[in-house]
Amino acid sequence: MAKAKLAVTLDEATLSEVDRLVARHVFPNRSRLIEEAVKEKLARRTHSRLARECALLDPAFEKALSEEGMGEELNEWPEY
Repeated sequence: MAKAKLAVTLDEATLSEVDRLVARHVFPNRSRLIEEAVKEKLARRTHSRLARECALLDPAFEKALSEEGMGEELNEWPEY
């Protein structure tokens, strides 16, 4: 996958932490650390959006929808 360069401005404390992690060989360089941090943040936002959307669902309606056509089998299932 092609990559593009961009400039990032960080405060001194954040940059010191980045450099400390690179010096400890947690990340090979600043770019990799920042790339992974951005990917992780984007993944978390996606997960958060999914959780928010799921919270909008009506549990009773979803249960009824999932039980459609189950007939007598439904009575044989344990209560959760």
